[in-house]
Amino acid sequence: MGAAYKAKLLCSNTFIARRAPKNILRNDLNGPERIISSHINYSQKYVTASLPGIPEQKAIYVPNLGCILLAGNEESDVRQRTVIKIIPESATLKSPPSFTPPLTSRFDQQQLTQAIDKGFAEPDQDNSRQTRAILVVHKGRLLAENYAPGFSSETPLLGWSMTKSVINALVGILVRQGKLSIDQATLVPEWSDPADPRAKITLDQMLRMSSGLEFDETSGAVISDVTTMLLRRDNAAAYAIAKPLQYPPDKQWHYASGTTNIISRIVRMATGGSPSSVVNFLHKELFQPLGIKHAVIEADASGNLIGSSFMYATAREWARFGQLYLQDGEWNGKQLLPQGWVNYSTIPTPAAPQGQYGAHFWTNGGIHSVKSKRPLPKLPGDLYYASGYKGQRLIIIPSHQLVIVRMGWSDAFTSTDMQNLVTDILEAQR
Repeated sequence: MGAAYKAKLLCSNTFIARRAPKNILRNDLNGPERIISSHINYSQKYVTASLPGIPEQKAIYVPNLGCILLAGNEESDVRQRTVIKIIPESATLKSPPSFTPPLTSRFDQQQLTQAIDKGFAEPDQDNSRQTRAILVVHKGRLLAENYAPGFSSETPLLGWSMTKSVINALVGILVRQGKLSIDQATLVPEWSDPADPRAKITLDQMLRMSSGLEFDETSGAVISDVTTMLLRRDNAAAYAIAKPLQYPPDKQWHYASGTTNIISRIVRMATGGSPSSVVNFLHKELFQPLGIKHAVIEADASGNLIGSSFMYATAREWARFGQLYLQDGEWNGKQLLPQGWVNYSTIPTPAAPQGQYGAHFWTNGGIHSVKSKRPLPKLPGDLYYASGYKGQRLIIIPSHQLVIVRMGWSDAFTSTDMQNLVTDILEAQR
């Protein structure tokens, strides 16, 4: 498990983020995995990691799909099934907003800079927050951004579970195109037997983490469903699909990355069924219209996108994605997401505690919620956000026309830290 994690992260950050290996090993892989030896092959673009007595783990870089763990598969087979040729961008696409500061701003720039600087501060040296990027966009214009040493506006950053919200967008686009419906069930052939209680699970229930499927989401150094699925299986969706029901559908909220990888396979099948078809759909329908050029959602050895966890994008690209939702799914005069999709996605799921989760977005109780009962009581009820492991946040506040991106690499970034960062930014607004 540790060797697979090291091979995967070292490969992705070397060949996608183009970071220096010494920086990656010192800052990203400095836990128990530091005792595991690793090797980078630059000419053939792969990374191996090993310890005496365990099988060598290998991650290979594949253009347009990032780094893929072989997980027992032959490298030649994986490379053959994951050849992707991206359809060229249409010359008719309008260029996206430049994210340049407006001539006038209702923010005190000095106070905003101080708020961002505070977000990079380390008040507790024993629990470093390791902030890597903070970016603030107001009404589609970049107001401020800052990066830690070794990172820049051109560095693709791992969003971890923020990727789930991008899968929400792909589902939304397919709903607009009439290829999927949120009320659909029987989308998983393995559950097609009418006697199988899983046959009644709808796409809506999966998006809202109310499918009832059994899944252990414990992350970190623990061997659990999520770590096994991501690091030791060649088909993440198949692993999750095999799980039995733990609760009746729609009766219990239970956050599960496996559910997203099932949706990811549903998206793949709805777009043609091949790795190439789904990647071209992702680029043509989402990335290219938004002007996103550096992003990639990585795949497993079966060629299925790991929509639960593995998208890399620059902080500005994450902000563009957030701006799409702030604009109710419209971009440059084109409705990418169906009318009402953002509202659907951000309505709190009834079974979710404190109204904390919508449809693959985290929510703050909703605009009509009682402030004291919100998950983030200091912040507006209409706030919603994408959230990822180790402190990744894409925060959208419609009432303030704000998109805030915070990227880092530490569990020490808490909900309190998030509230303080957003509060400081809001206080800079005149």
